[in-house]
Amino acid sequence: MLLLDIEAELSIWEHGRVVWCEEHFPVAELAYHLALWVQSPAAGHEDFELDSMQAEKGLIRIVNADENWRIGSTLAPDFWTSPVTWDVLVAEIKQFDCVVREGIAASGIEPAFIPKP
Repeated sequence: MLLLDIEAELSIWEHGRVVWCEEHFPVAELAYHLALWVQSPAAGHEDFELDSMQAEKGLIRIVNADENWRIGSTLAPDFWTSPVTWDVLVAEIKQFDCVVREGIAASGIEPAFIPKP
């Protein structure tokens, strides 16, 4: 599956410092699942947990906490990002999607297989 073969470094940053980093992360697969989550009828109401064929379940988690959203990982179970609104979260997901698409296109592959968030 093409989604699994497109990897890059993925980092979670908080207040200017890296909290978590994975060098060979399936970024296309994450972009794909995030786009489906943002488009789903439950968008803004249900938590997200990456269920990847290549990465540990929960490696990326996005949870609703008092009407705001936080990002965490099973690799750093005691850490969650500062809470952000749904609109800010969606804007960041769209920015991530754009960067992944640009990287895929730069390698000569059409990124149309990833739905737009």
